[in-house]
Formats: sequence, structure tokens, C-alpha cells
Amino acid sequence: MKTIKGPAIFLAQFADDIAPFNNLKNISQYMADLGYKGIQIPSWDPRMIDLQKAAESKTYADEIKGVVADAGMEITELSTHLQGQLVAVHPAYNELFDGFAPANLKGDLKGKSEWATQQLMYGAKASANLGLTAHATFSGALMWHTVYPWPQRPAGLVDTGFGELAKRWLPILNEFDKYGVDVCYELHPGEDLHDGISFEMFLDKVGGHNRANILYDPSHFVLQCLDYLQFIDFYHERIKMFHVKDAEFNPTGKQGVYGGFQGWVERAGRFRSLGDGQVDFAGIFSKLSQYNYSGWAVLEWECAIKHPEQGAAEGAPFIDSHIIRVTEKAFDDFAGTGADEAFNRRVLGL
Repeated sequence: MKTIKGPAIFLAQFADDIAPFNNLKNISQYMADLGYKGIQIPSWDPRMIDLQKAAESKTYADEIKGVVADAGMEITELSTHLQGQLVAVHPAYNELFDGFAPANLKGDLKGKSEWATQQLMYGAKASANLGLTAHATFSGALMWHTVYPWPQRPAGLVDTGFGELAKRWLPILNEFDKYGVDVCYELHPGEDLHDGISFEMFLDKVGGHNRANILYDPSHFVLQCLDYLQFIDFYHERIKMFHVKDAEFNPTGKQGVYGGFQGWVERAGRFRSLGDGQVDFAGIFSKLSQYNYSGWAVLEWECAIKHPEQGAAEGAPFIDSHIIRVTEKAFDDFAGTGADEAFNRRVLGL
């Protein structure tokens, strides 16, 4: 077994124009002072990194690593969540996602997809230049508007949808494979890959590609009423990243999973700071340790109630207290008698 690395933190929700959240150096030191040992970097935020430059210049990538190392930390992974979303977008969502891409691509569905694909290609090389082996992203969605269909889905629609999704992602997966980096899809409502079954259907279409893997985030499974502990039993070989994120689901006689169009505070299902929700993190850390998960435990802070700075401050000791230093010997070794084959045969009466 292996001891999980951490605590680490995803910077996306903390980046700001106000110091100390306004550049990589300042935010790295801030998080290090809170007790974090690693940071996951949102690659779309120029205050944190220039993704294309990191892909094209090993010198620049080394400089980025140096900034983080100066704070006593490591880069855990890069994230292309926003770019990955744009690899596949249904036309109904075209304008809603304009803010995820450069302004000159506004309204250009095809252009945004091409730009996003190139961004992922940069992500592969940049990850390699930074010495990383895993990369976080979203799958995008062509079928989300049919997830709870009325009228019913036409026959073959899902097969066609996953076929197209695979067609768009296969060149990206192959590029990541070239650099020895795993693509870890965060299984998330709003994405075509949002649970185990949808991941399996995609995996089948990409021929079981060894670089198609999972960013495990239990919060999204709580809100889907999915057994997030058994999920680890099913998919542990594909889980290469872990977002430590809490959530709660409190259905009433008025609303359930879909939330009744309410804001985050009023929804039955909502994200919470670590320890304030319902996720069984002791069970999760135990299972991931049991299955030799060797990656990082990365806080993704999202809470409908608590201030982010308080969430960050509480997150590091919370994760640290859940990391299991795995044993190197069996607890009952003290009672061992030592044996050889002849002795074993005598014990068996043979």
C-alpha cells in the first residue's frame, strides 16, 4: 500500500486580483503558510500560468516549478476544466460558454472547440515539461440536455453521442499518451461523463484507452445519490486524481436532486467546506489507501455558506488528519511462529 500525498489545494476558486491571491508566487506562499504541500493550477488563469508558454518552453516551465518550490511546495497537476468543457458543447449552450474562451471566438461553436482542443494539446506538453503525470479536465457535453429525457431519446442517440465525443477526445488522449500523462475526467453533472456508467460508455468508444482516467470527487456523487464508496471498488484502477470536496443532500417534501431552480443556499443538494457536509472521508481515505492510490489529496473548496479563506485554513489540517500512514507490516506479526513448507504440511496433518 502507499501513503496518499497531501494536503494540496486547487487554486481556481481562490485566484483574485487582490493580494495575496493575485499571482502564483503570492498565493503559493499563502497556501504554504496554511500547511499545504501542493497546489493544482488552473491553466486558463494568466495570473497563475501561461499554458502555451509552459508547453513550448522548458525554461519557463522550470521557472514556474521554481516559484512553487520556493514556497516549499510542489505542483500536483494542471487543470483544463474550462477548456475541456469546450471540446464538446451542444449548440443550445453555445453563448453560455462564450466566457470560457477568448473574446474573438464569441458565438463561434466550432472555433471554440478547435481552440479548446489545442489548449488540451498544450496541456499535455506543459504537464510533461513540469514533470507531472496526471491532468484534470472536463469531458464537455453533447447529450446533457437529454439526461432525463422528455420526449424519449431517439434510438441510437446515446451511441452516436458517445461516438462523437470519443472522436473529439481520441487525438487528445493520444497526445497525452505520447508524454506519459493521464487525462483525468472529473465526473460531474453537466458533463456527458458524470457517473460510472457514462464513463464506461465513453471508455468503450475510445477502446479502453489507458490515458482515459478519473478525477474522483465524492461531492458530485452525493448530489446524485450514488454510492461513492463502492464507486472506488469498481473504478480504483482508473482513479488517478482526488478532489477532497464535501457536500450534503437534504431532500424535503418540496425539492430533491434537481433543486427546484433554487440558488445554492436553498438547494437540497449543496457543496460545503470540509467537515461541514455528509461525505465519509474516513471511508474514502481508507479505500483509496487500500487500493494503492499514489496521487495527491487536493482540496477543491466550494461552499454555499462559508468564506473561502476560512475554508482554506480549515482544509489543510482536515486533509492531513485523514491521510493514513500505511502500515509496512501486519498487526499480528508479533504472534508469528515462522514456518517452512515441511512445518506447514505438519500443521495441515499431511
